[in-house]
Amino acid sequence: MNANNTSAHAESVNVTKEQLINDFKVVVSDAEALLRATAGQGGEALAAARAKAEASLATAKVRMSEAQAAMLAKTKAAAKATDEYVHVHPWQAVGAAASIGLIIGVLIGRR
Repeated sequence: MNANNTSAHAESVNVTKEQLINDFKVVVSDAEALLRATAGQGGEALAAARAKAEASLATAKVRMSEAQAAMLAKTKAAAKATDEYVHVHPWQAVGAAASIGLIIGVLIGRR
């Protein structure tokens, strides 16, 4: 996979929190409609509400799996970059880790 394909793939699976929240709101709304339809009616209205709820749920599941795959790819890239940096600059990494440890120790010691 070259850089252009990677970039295009990243854009295609770029799912924001707002999109996920909206998708789940639609799923909940459709589920409520399904419940209302099953309470007093049957037949065609029930089948239509059920189909709409199933489609919304399927869309939400696809977006969640895409978001999970994108997050996994970003995590792996960050881990690889960190590993490469530590191998190229070991003393800077040790110094940064020691500094962070010192700061955390001072903050914990203040309590």
